[in-house]
Amino acid sequence: MGKHEVGTPKYIANKIKAKGLQKLRWYCQMCEKQCRDENGFKCHMTSESHQRQLLLFADNASKYLNTFSKEFCDGYLELLSRQFGTKRVPANRVYQDYIAHREHVHMNATEWETLTDFVKYLGREGKCVVDETEKGWFVTYIDRDPATIAFQEAMAKKEKMDRDDQDRMMQFLEKQIERGKGAGPSHEHVATELVRANESEQIKLNIALKKKEEDEKRKPITPGEFRVPTKKAPSSSGSTYGGEKKGEKRKASALDELIKEEENRKETARRKPNWLTENIVVKVVTKSLGEKYYKQKGVIVAVQDKFSAIVRLFDSNTKLKLDQTHLETVVPAKGRQVLIVNGAYRGNIATLETIDTDNFCASVKISSGPLSGRVISNVEYEDFSKLHTE
Repeated sequence: MGKHEVGTPKYIANKIKAKGLQKLRWYCQMCEKQCRDENGFKCHMTSESHQRQLLLFADNASKYLNTFSKEFCDGYLELLSRQFGTKRVPANRVYQDYIAHREHVHMNATEWETLTDFVKYLGREGKCVVDETEKGWFVTYIDRDPATIAFQEAMAKKEKMDRDDQDRMMQFLEKQIERGKGAGPSHEHVATELVRANESEQIKLNIALKKKEEDEKRKPITPGEFRVPTKKAPSSSGSTYGGEKKGEKRKASALDELIKEEENRKETARRKPNWLTENIVVKVVTKSLGEKYYKQKGVIVAVQDKFSAIVRLFDSNTKLKLDQTHLETVVPAKGRQVLIVNGAYRGNIATLETIDTDNFCASVKISSGPLSGRVISNVEYEDFSKLHTE
């Protein structure tokens, strides 16, 4: 049998049947029978099988009605939670997606006559948050999963702790401001009129230039102008230079040691572009990974190269490979141990002494190594981070 021509009623009927979506008014829920047109639906209504189903429905109408209503509500909510989550969406959009499936329960077989009645039912039962606007009814699914509720409670607890830390910092700053205001009486300067005692008096300025010789005498001597005399070769008679014995090295003067120490400090003070170090606490500052990991804190467990590291998050115990640009250092409370990750004292463990929030720097006291006990001020936030302790 050949195919029907395009545009004929039989061709259109076959296309509608293949699509699977037909008019709901020609569907019988009790028999689960979909008719193509009104004539077919009338024939089905007069059939013997349909009459038997009507007799079963008449015996216990409430049972079938409640069953169909429950299946329709469960299917609607399951699609809403799976496809849209907890987002606010139009109710009709969810309904259109729900009836797109062939094997769905029709609303004609439920206790609700319209979609508006069904949406109001969801709001009364507390299954969704519903609101009416000019564009129609909107629904928002309420997720009552225990894991989701526990996660929301943990996030609320974390936000509360962050707010408490900010409140304590603000109280500390306010106390510091009040202490600075009460340090001493403020003197207000009042402008007065300039009154000259003698109008005929002439003002003379002494601008005599100093002599060049006096300036040169008073000119400070820089360390670079010192010249250490070279050691003369010892004579065969065993004479020594400057009273030293033969074969001994000349001790460096105090000025030479200071110059050498200053040169070494300047050499090591060069900042390096990478600061990632193991066993420090860092914060994720990128939103590319989603809101789940944004502003989460963790510890660097391994540095793979200069500019990337493996970070283990504290909240979820998840390990992520992150770039240096996606992380920032963490400033702990006063008295906690930190690790200097950049600058002249890179690699030293120190204790946080004071925090200067206005200039984004702090003062630390080195607690390990040969420089133990030295206090370093004006260390920028980017040059140190909280040291992780088990």
